[in-house]
Amino acid sequence: MTNKTINWGIIGLGNIANKFAQDLLTVEDAKLYAVASRSQEKANTFASKYHATKAYDSYEALVKDSNIDAVYIATPHALHKENTLLCLEHNIAVLCEKPFAMNAVEVSAMISTAKEKNVLLMEALWTYFLPHYQYVLKELENKTYGNILKLEADFGFYREFDESTRLFKKSLGGGSLLDIGIYPIFAALSSLGIPKNIKTDATFFENGADSSCHMIFNYNNDVTAHLKSTLLEKTPTEAIFYCEKGTIKINKGFFMPTTVTLISDGKEETIDFDYKTIGYNYEIMHFNKLLREGKTESNIMTFEFSKKLIKLLDDVRVNIKLEY
Repeated sequence: MTNKTINWGIIGLGNIANKFAQDLLTVEDAKLYAVASRSQEKANTFASKYHATKAYDSYEALVKDSNIDAVYIATPHALHKENTLLCLEHNIAVLCEKPFAMNAVEVSAMISTAKEKNVLLMEALWTYFLPHYQYVLKELENKTYGNILKLEADFGFYREFDESTRLFKKSLGGGSLLDIGIYPIFAALSSLGIPKNIKTDATFFENGADSSCHMIFNYNNDVTAHLKSTLLEKTPTEAIFYCEKGTIKINKGFFMPTTVTLISDGKEETIDFDYKTIGYNYEIMHFNKLLREGKTESNIMTFEFSKKLIKLLDDVRVNIKLEY
């Protein structure tokens, strides 16, 4: 596949799929070949908008198309395992939107199948591949400002409760934790690793989906991560790493293309990464490279990392007594 144009398929054609498709258009030697929805009309409209060759009215029809090299799964959380396994059984590489699945058991089954079939599988947590986030991780790893003492990370916005929508539907994994709480948890895991213990506090909507979740991850040497997700209010959406000799602050929208402010010795410097896209192209390019090299696992978003991430989400759910 060294020089071959990679033909992408998309399963699930909601908001995030539109963003992914828009950025896919900016990636060299890759094209949107096919899309699938349960509605032929929706598939046709999406295909026309992003110049896809084929539009299918079922996921089963899409995976039977032998021209497809990779599939991006952008369906609701509760369908990730089922949709991933469908693609893997047809030997199609899968980039599955976060959260990888509903729980650690499902994630384990997906990874086991990918290994058994020897097919590339990766969780699409786009933040990991963004240049500003990779820059911050390197600064932390190099201890430019010494060891991390505390992390504060939040993600919150307000939406009026509507149980008919995916965001609030508990059966689909709706609520703040899986949808947006995963980002602050990701920030803690990628910078500090697994905590020695977790403290949590949550509020709930009338249908039992979590409306907000406050988490404190405790590490050795009194290092803490204070994390928050909420659908009740707009929050700064920052990730702030307080270190021994300075502070690294990922500014508004820390999980998406943004700027980084470095604070040390009373001086501030803000770095602009000059983003030109929504940001999904970075994970696409990484995935394409893996596919071309015949790899079956990412060296950045590893299976082990995805397992740790879903385990932390499971642990928080147990703590706040949230069951799907």
